[in-house]
Amino acid sequence: MNLNLNHLNVFVAAAEKMNITEAAKALFISQPAVSKTIKQLEDALQVRLFVRDKQKGIILTDVGREILILARQMQSIENRIFQAASRENQLLTGKVKIGSFPAASTLLLPEAISRFRAKYPQVQIELSEGVSDQIKEWVTDRTVEIGLVASPFAGFEHHSLVQDHMVAVIPDDHELQNTEIVDLRKYEQDMIYCKGGHEAALNSAIQQHHFNLESYLTVQTAETLIQMVRRRLGIGLVFDFTLSSVSHELIVKPITPVITREIGIIALSFAEISPASMEFVRMMKES
Repeated sequence: MNLNLNHLNVFVAAAEKMNITEAAKALFISQPAVSKTIKQLEDALQVRLFVRDKQKGIILTDVGREILILARQMQSIENRIFQAASRENQLLTGKVKIGSFPAASTLLLPEAISRFRAKYPQVQIELSEGVSDQIKEWVTDRTVEIGLVASPFAGFEHHSLVQDHMVAVIPDDHELQNTEIVDLRKYEQDMIYCKGGHEAALNSAIQQHHFNLESYLTVQTAETLIQMVRRRLGIGLVFDFTLSSVSHELIVKPITPVITREIGIIALSFAEISPASMEFVRMMKES
């Protein structure tokens, strides 16, 4: 049985949109054409890829989810084939699919993307933003080829880009304004923790130093933490890298014990990503 790559591309679009009409718009084809193509692919594979639901539209079956991962692999291989041929002709083309969390998008990507586009104007960059745990899932299921995430990096190949640490933030008239280092154990009950979607990195450090987060105030974004600290609801505890991506007028203090993490770029295998993605990773490492 021969698989039609166009059929797989339509299937991936439908699976990602979870809506036939939206998939048709994204592919610039008619809705009946999308439905017909999916039916042809299901007939060829002799499986049901979607369950049709009147309220939710379409839902992937278990085998549909499995085939989606493989279809994305085939798209990636197709992309790599064209990029390899283009590289032989001294012209890099194709697409680089990147996952990144907002602070990394703000602080690390603009310069790298600018340099990359200046050198390879025919390569398309597709950026998806989320939190570290989401991005790791996207890399695993091949929604993206490479991801900018916070440690830990278990299960992935990675290159470390930034060594990061947590800091305390207070308003300018706080009693700790003249204190050099904030001792977390003395002010544990007053802390506002910013997880920022990087729970694995924070929870690992908290457990190491025997803190208990459950009874304290936790927030997901640096912007929310800043507003909480401005309202004098507590002492903000946030990673310095995340804090530096937003503007504020708060006082920043080092903490003890020191809590650190790494920001890095990950892939399932750097040897298997496309030539354009390899070049982008190289530029990121040199930044």
